[in-house]
Amino acid sequence: MKEDLKHILKSIQAGTLSVEDGMEALKDLPFKDLGFAKIDNHRELRQNYPEVIFCQNKTPQQVKEIINYLATQSVNILASRANDEVYQAVKEVIPEAEYHPLPRMIVVNRHTINQNKGKIVVVSAGTADLPVAEEAVLTAEIMGNKVERLYDVGVAGIHRLLAHKDILRKANVVIVVAGMEGALASVVGGLVSRPVIAVPTSVGYGANFNGLSALLSMLNSCAAGVGVVNIDNGFGAGRLAAIINEDQENNEVK
Repeated sequence: MKEDLKHILKSIQAGTLSVEDGMEALKDLPFKDLGFAKIDNHRELRQNYPEVIFCQNKTPQQVKEIINYLATQSVNILASRANDEVYQAVKEVIPEAEYHPLPRMIVVNRHTINQNKGKIVVVSAGTADLPVAEEAVLTAEIMGNKVERLYDVGVAGIHRLLAHKDILRKANVVIVVAGMEGALASVVGGLVSRPVIAVPTSVGYGANFNGLSALLSMLNSCAAGVGVVNIDNGFGAGRLAAIINEDQENNEVK
């Protein structure tokens, strides 16, 4: 990788390669092979944020080694679906790492990203949906977004949601997290003019089928402008909301 980088820099200095073409070439430079994992060195260059670690089914030692390497490459680090055992292993190499037990996320936040952006609002139907909602919140926040929480406003007491219409309508993008029948996403979609990201959760009784009923309801939403991520995928919703928020801000600047 170092030889490729030297070649690109020499070409730019010699005038045989433009800076723009050099940046494009950098996007495709190799990964770091740890034997059990291949870490994408230039995810941040291509997508504006470095690789995020999915800890589920990884050993504490594997996560520790991945984070230890990422700490030399990235300022901020995010690891999802972690437990306390994994966190204790990570703290051995990154003492400042923080663990958020509700969403099961490890965060290394060494640099506050510019937050001069519009707001993302994360809405949850019930308290049982908070682990997924908080995963979305932390993901969006560490990527430099202002996030406001609006929790426990499910359709069983719709007046709780309607009392906060002003908050919803000031958002650049709204994330709606709901289990059971997942109806909240359609309701919010009918109230706002901005994109709505629906997150079905596995919360519910037997016929909920671990979130499948909420997923299908959200996919069949009658409200326009509602997109759906996978069951319990708060991270995916937070990442997508960050991209949408960034794009909207860029369009407004133009």
